[in-house]
Amino acid sequence: MIEVRGLQKSFVSGTGSQRREVAAVRDVSLTAPNGSITGLVGPNGAGKTTTLRVIATLVKPDAGQARVDDQDTVTQSLAVRRSLGVLSDARGLYARLTARENIRYYGRLRGMEDGAIDERIERIAKLIEMEDLLGRRTEGFSQGERMKVAIARVLINDPQNVVLDEPTNGLDIMSTRALRELLRHLRELGKCVLLSSHIMQEVVALTDRIVIIAEGRVLAEGTSGELIERAGTATLEDAFVKLTGTHGVSS
Repeated sequence: MIEVRGLQKSFVSGTGSQRREVAAVRDVSLTAPNGSITGLVGPNGAGKTTTLRVIATLVKPDAGQARVDDQDTVTQSLAVRRSLGVLSDARGLYARLTARENIRYYGRLRGMEDGAIDERIERIAKLIEMEDLLGRRTEGFSQGERMKVAIARVLINDPQNVVLDEPTNGLDIMSTRALRELLRHLRELGKCVLLSSHIMQEVVALTDRIVIIAEGRVLAEGTSGELIERAGTATLEDAFVKLTGTHGVSS
């Protein structure tokens, strides 16, 4: 389970007379329970990525708290990392290594034995339909192929909690369907899945509950049906626009 309460985080922008403090997250509270897929959506600059980075122990909050399996992300960061798999907005792969070698390296960083790593690689590759990629060097991989390898790295140690930042970016229709099945499989296993996405159709198809944030604050949360009903609109996209008061594309 992932819990965030009263999260606040600001960053300093500019230098000299142009130096100013920018509030990325002003007040975010959310709960992503086990056995559920929770979606985080909001316009550009809403604070989604900063919130996910706090959960991932990459950023320390100025106020408030994030907890993963009842462990504080600041004071118990090592324990949090052991129970967390994170797909960030950076998908960097080692180009000279094969897909299998990239994934195996992450397994070793997690302290796994080679036999256990190879077994997990085969299971994950089958789940997300990437068996044919394992022996190829990742240099020249398409965006979708790179995404598959990145997701496999996230799942290599079978984490209880999975955080995914825009997981469907670059995936074709068949790969997206495979990812949906994988996330549903994780939910059936009782995993906690928290993801951000700017594609409303994917949010509806993938998530059990949705948290909408804008300007660093949570504006609404609930199922897609509850949010549509609350906004009095016909679609989740229209509900998003009405609830956030924006007319831009979410991300």
